[in-house]
Amino acid sequence: MSRPVVGVIGNAHLMDNRYQVQAVGERNLRAVAEVANALPVMFAGSPDITDISGILDLVDGVLLTGGRANVHPSRFGVEPCERYEPYDSRRDDLALALVEVCVDRGIPIFGICRGLQEMNVAFGGSLHPEIRELPGRMNHRMPRLDNGEIHPDVNVIFADRHEVSLVSGGTFATLLGRETIRVNSLHGQGILDPGKRVVIEGVAEDGTIEAIRIADAPGFALGVQWHAEYDPQENEINKTLFKAFGDALVKRKHRA
Repeated sequence: MSRPVVGVIGNAHLMDNRYQVQAVGERNLRAVAEVANALPVMFAGSPDITDISGILDLVDGVLLTGGRANVHPSRFGVEPCERYEPYDSRRDDLALALVEVCVDRGIPIFGICRGLQEMNVAFGGSLHPEIRELPGRMNHRMPRLDNGEIHPDVNVIFADRHEVSLVSGGTFATLLGRETIRVNSLHGQGILDPGKRVVIEGVAEDGTIEAIRIADAPGFALGVQWHAEYDPQENEINKTLFKAFGDALVKRKHRA
């Protein structure tokens, strides 16, 4: 039997300050292939290249990856600011519409970091452009050296940094078999006001929303603020999430 196919959204990237490309981190692709046991296929995060109906005719589920660009503030009624650039409006156009279609059709969708934020905005929620600026919040961005440069060791960058408390009896707590987990943290933007169908299932020690599900979704529709794609081959938390995503993909493939 052929494996399910997962569409993995791309990010706009300027290579060598010259060439416009669409890029996906390899760890996302490996997480889909090696843990969810599915075939990853990248699609462009741009509506002038990717047709939603066309891509959903080809895939059994969608992975909304993280990305450097923030969701544009105009998507939730806030004026943009140069301090919080870059933005990727073409990905916004595609991803926000894609979230709603996937949820409506019961197509499994898993949002990671920016992907969680997109899920929230798609259902009318808002974001804060720099979550660490809120009173009482920690710095959720990747670790840096004293001189301000990004830490050179990727294992330090993606190391677990804080705890997340899960809602008792919720989808995440049930899947993971526990109510407290530790996760990595590499984001500036974060959920401010949850969308109308966004159910908060996990919160960091400082109150930052870290895990969500979409209420009344007929299929898998979960989002996490941390980078679950980094180490699901070894990390039991992230492995469980990607395996659950994989199980949902198989069910969807058989239905189709």
